[in-house]
Amino acid sequence: MEHNEHHIILKTENLSIGYTSKKEQTIIASNINIELRNGELIGLVGANGIGKSTLLRTLTKVQNPIAGQVLINNKFLEKQSAIDLAKILSLVLTEKLISKNLSVFELVALGRQPYTNWVGNLTSEDVAIVNQALEQTHIEDIKHKKCFELSDGQLQKVMIARALSQDTDLIILDEPTTHLDMYHKAYILKLLKKLAKETGKTILFSSHEIDLAIQLCDSMIVMTKDHIEMDQPCNLIRSGAFEKLFPKDLITFDENTGSFRIKK
Repeated sequence: MEHNEHHIILKTENLSIGYTSKKEQTIIASNINIELRNGELIGLVGANGIGKSTLLRTLTKVQNPIAGQVLINNKFLEKQSAIDLAKILSLVLTEKLISKNLSVFELVALGRQPYTNWVGNLTSEDVAIVNQALEQTHIEDIKHKKCFELSDGQLQKVMIARALSQDTDLIILDEPTTHLDMYHKAYILKLLKKLAKETGKTILFSSHEIDLAIQLCDSMIVMTKDHIEMDQPCNLIRSGAFEKLFPKDLITFDENTGSFRIKK
């Protein structure tokens, strides 16, 4: 794919993220300049507490930036209305569902809310889009099950299907593999890779599964205390970006295998 301005879904310009209170301003990271392109799977990685969730909240207008700009489809994020943003960006959080009494179909259908009338009635087109999302995530066989009956892995696929049914250019997931075993972690990330390639959507996710992300992602954003770097995994390996993630007294990064090792 040719990388030019036309294919950039989201970009930041000298973005600073953090918190502002009446007494002080806390900057977590500054001078963030990243570009997310369509059809790419992008992993956001960093140590615990480094600011990954704060960055995602800022990119999705959940909280305001300290400085700088976020642009989606070349429009300033701050000027997007809630309904317009819901047609461009879908968000999958790790928070527990308020109600698990919904069926799988009903939960996935909630993704159509930005497009339905005020009563929330689904058209035949809405139903077709919901069914397509169920097929793309391989959960059409459980569409009538209640969400409280599902395993964590099944529920995560349902949440991804809901984001797909929202039919946005950009899908952002906050730690989608939390609470999953190694098999299902790999399954979910491979599913996201497949969806990005087949649908042309941009998929950004934060994760602690750095080894898996290195193998599957088209690009990665690496957050450290002093710097945020975005590039293809192979280039990040060469630049030594992963070696800066953790203190070297316990964990080291092996460039040859592209994985972390515990020091003996």
